[in-house]
Amino acid sequence: MNPFSLLGKTILVTGASSGIGAQCAIDCSKMGAKVILLARNKERLQQTLSLCEGEGHKYYCVDLTDFKTLPEKVQNVIAECGPLSGILHCAGISNTMPLKITTAELMDTFFKANVIGAMMLTKECCKVKRFVKEGGSIVFFSSVMGCVGESAKSLYSMTKGALISASRSLACEFAAKKIRVNCVSPGVVQTPINMNQPYMQDPELRVQFEAKHLLGFGETTDISNACIYLLSDASRWVTGQNLIIDGGFTVR
Repeated sequence: MNPFSLLGKTILVTGASSGIGAQCAIDCSKMGAKVILLARNKERLQQTLSLCEGEGHKYYCVDLTDFKTLPEKVQNVIAECGPLSGILHCAGISNTMPLKITTAELMDTFFKANVIGAMMLTKECCKVKRFVKEGGSIVFFSSVMGCVGESAKSLYSMTKGALISASRSLACEFAAKKIRVNCVSPGVVQTPINMNQPYMQDPELRVQFEAKHLLGFGETTDISNACIYLLSDASRWVTGQNLIIDGGFTVR
């Protein structure tokens, strides 16, 4: 059997309405998984669902920062879809902002969206009988900005660094349940959101920034392929790790 196959696995994907999250959901379905799509935008979720292969996939409109309703929504998802084999935490927000104009309110917003939402969802999904007996895999989405410094990225970077640290501790905590926990840290991937950033709209700045990635900017499939590895049995002996996928950005 192909060790990278996801046949028979149920994978929950957050942020599945666009970009890398949507690509991960689609590619997991191509590898045989039943995917559960979570995001806030119903129309875009339906679009992702229409591109998934196979049957049995479902989508749910969920705001991961609504901590009061999240437990009930997760309970309903598990009741309808059965126990999980894996989780891909793709949801999150980003910006470029110097500290001098950063506010406490913005910090709170970023931590809720990028860290607390992922932790609370994981907490609910890992309750008794909500993961398959043979264990599974949880993958958090960090970033190269959680590993190296970049001007005006402190707000985003500290949330992504927090995910890397949390995943290592959760790997220890969930080992007894046979649940592996890892991170992926992408460099710049060509998604609509990234390509619409101001520094990407300036041709000269874009060339300069792409040159920092030795292999150029990435594609969404570069990230989804790595996630499939971490969700599959091919990575059965991998936990507590941060897989950097950045086209050489961090070896400068």
